[in-house]
Amino acid sequence: QVRLVESGGGLVQAGDSLRLSCVVASGFIRSINFMGWYRQAPGKQRELVARVSSAVTNYADSVRGRATISRDYAKNTVNLHLNPLKTEDTAVYYCAAEIYSGTFWGRGTQVTVSS
Repeated sequence: QVRLVESGGGLVQAGDSLRLSCVVASGFIRSINFMGWYRQAPGKQRELVARVSSAVTNYADSVRGRATISRDYAKNTVNLHLNPLKTEDTAVYYCAAEIYSGTFWGRGTQVTVSS
């Protein structure tokens, strides 16, 4: 088991920036390959925002050029910076830790972008 705790989010305005943080609170940290962020908007499926491993970084087309994901292996954290925000970024954002046998999820944090 891996327990993830997210912070950040809330109500922000379009054009502003956003920083989400996630820490691995417990679990077998060495088993984690990718860490990243996914999001789910109302009525839509959960989708990748960005993920990072020791060798690879992936970004969704919808955020490429606006998003930066960073991972601190010493602090067991992964951060997402998104700038500038768009109204279509409104969603629940989930931190994810991927191991070879599956994915662990945080509880999610709501991000609402107003115009």
